[in-house]
Amino acid sequence: MTYLESAAEFYRQVAETPDVGLCCVQSAPLRLPGLKVPRPMQDMNYGCGTTVHPTELQGEPSVLYVGVGGGLEALQFAYFSRRVGAVVAVDPVMSMRQAAQKNLALAEQLNDWFSADFVQITEGDAFALPVPDQSVDVIAQNCLFNIFEPADLSRALAEAYRVLKPGGRLIMSDPIATHPIPVHLQQDDRLRAMCLSGALTYDQYTQRIIRAGFGQVEVRARRPYRLLDCQTYELESDLLLESLDSVSFKVDIPADGACIFTGKTAIYKGAAPYLDDQAGHLLTRGVPLAVCDKTAAKLAIAFPQEILTTASTWHYDGGGCC
Repeated sequence: MTYLESAAEFYRQVAETPDVGLCCVQSAPLRLPGLKVPRPMQDMNYGCGTTVHPTELQGEPSVLYVGVGGGLEALQFAYFSRRVGAVVAVDPVMSMRQAAQKNLALAEQLNDWFSADFVQITEGDAFALPVPDQSVDVIAQNCLFNIFEPADLSRALAEAYRVLKPGGRLIMSDPIATHPIPVHLQQDDRLRAMCLSGALTYDQYTQRIIRAGFGQVEVRARRPYRLLDCQTYELESDLLLESLDSVSFKVDIPADGACIFTGKTAIYKGAAPYLDDQAGHLLTRGVPLAVCDKTAAKLAIAFPQEILTTASTWHYDGGGCC
């Protein structure tokens, strides 16, 4: 049995017998005005963060959700795109698709605004998405891609890039590892299916996104997720996993490299009212300007006495420049 077959069997089991708290972080679920979530759907919230960021969902976008789970985030996406078939959710596990469909029917009973046909649930997987090239505005996945081995992760990212429209957004939430996970844990298929042993480091994860062609990556949140302790997991030292929420844009990669936003700012502190770095950045004295990590590094080198660059906050919600 391959690791993907093992993962499918694991999720068949948790679809039929929900495992409350299987993957979720210890944080309150996203609450939206007028949205009531059925309890069975909440119990099947098998995610490590959230992919539903309201600022990314203006204009009723078409959404492709990969790995439907209990249907919670498909329902939340439908909250912003209230039309038939606006959200397409794909999952290879029949029992998971059936459970999500049942949960969405319950949601229809609780929410006057919602119709279950807003969400189309279909068979499919991350390596062969059942939609045409450049056909969707948003792709989302929560705590799925971390299950993949690195080569398969690259396949899934390339497939997401294929079906996104130019300028489209890949919204993800995945565990990342604060240092490389030992081989004996990587090879444990059950731990991998439980989102505990397949995580890459932050740099490995973001570089694979960029190699798939995404020219801009924005970190929405980064927080502790799970601790793999020495005794339980046969490690030399404890290994902290973190949950990373990100939005990656299908835009061209600039000649000097992709832009990754992690919440850094640049603050001009010179004598003049403002500074123009002649590279597209106008900094007003004393006012923080959100910049990508690449630009922050360049400004720190070019203007070491005139510009203060701040550390990553690991939260960015737009408004900056490269």
